[in-house]
Parts: sequence; structure tokens; C-alpha cells
Amino acid sequence: MTRRYDPERRGRIIDAAIRVVGRAGIAGLSHRSAAAEADVPLGSTTYHFASLDELLVAALRRLNENFAAALAESGALADPESGLAGELARFMGEWLGGERTGVELEYELYLAALRRPALRPVAAEWCAAVVEVLSRRTDPVTARALVALLDGICLQVLLTDTPYDEEYAREMMARLIP
Repeated sequence: MTRRYDPERRGRIIDAAIRVVGRAGIAGLSHRSAAAEADVPLGSTTYHFASLDELLVAALRRLNENFAAALAESGALADPESGLAGELARFMGEWLGGERTGVELEYELYLAALRRPALRPVAAEWCAAVVEVLSRRTDPVTARALVALLDGICLQVLLTDTPYDEEYAREMMARLIP
């Protein structure tokens, strides 16, 4: 039997893993569940990802790239004359106000790094990528502080079911920005 050339298979498996985790949590992810979701043979998942941690790393990395790209492409950083705090607060409101499942999924994978050391470098990559994007408008130290504040606000909104308060976020970010 000849192998079918399928250059998109690895990406489809990653996307499938993201959907499985979004629906069933990390505990619901297995090579078998990812294969079924991606409609690929089980051997394909183990071929591309020797362990579940490798698959989770790829999924978290994909989500990280999507967030950093969305931030970079948003108007939050485009106009140097606009208030950075207000633009970031608006962006976060749009992000948190979008599909809640997607935001929760990103944070579930991000926080999984607490128990899965393989994910820690990817979580650090996320922080570094967002700092790099924010450093286009402020210094790197302030950018790191903004990332920490954004993380904290997002976690509070997600964990307490508190509505996002854009004005509060803007005010707190303005206190950090020189």
C-alpha cells in the first residue's frame, strides 16, 4: 500500500487537538481522540507527535501565534498618536468578548504549563512574543508589566465570571505606561 502525500495532515491534527481540548478539556485529549477528530488514522498522530505533551505544545504554540498575530494586526498598535492603554483595553475587550470557549481554551493550555513542564517554554514564548509586539510602542520593561497586567485581568474575568471592565483595564494600563 502506498502512502498518500498529505502535507496538511500535521496541521489538521493540531487543529483537531485544539477542538478536542476546547470541547473536553486536556483530560479528554488522547492520540485516539485527536485522530478521530482529524479523521486520520491513529498512526498519523503518533507519527507526528510521539507524546501527548508534544501535541499539546504544538496546540499551545498555534494558539500563541494566533493571539500575537491578532494583537499585531489590530489597530491597538498601529497609530503612535493613539493612547496605548485605551487601544489595548479595547483589544482585550474584543478578545474576551469574542468566543469565550476559545479564550478559555487558550488559558487552559497556558495554565497546563504548571503541571506539564514541556509546555513552559511555549508559555514563555507567548509572553516574549507579546512583549515584542508591545515594545513597538513602549519600552520592554513596561511591555512586560503590561503583559503581566493583561494576564491578571484575563484570569480574573475567566475565573470569577466577572464582566470585563474596559475602563478599569485602561486606567490600570495607563498607570504603567510612561
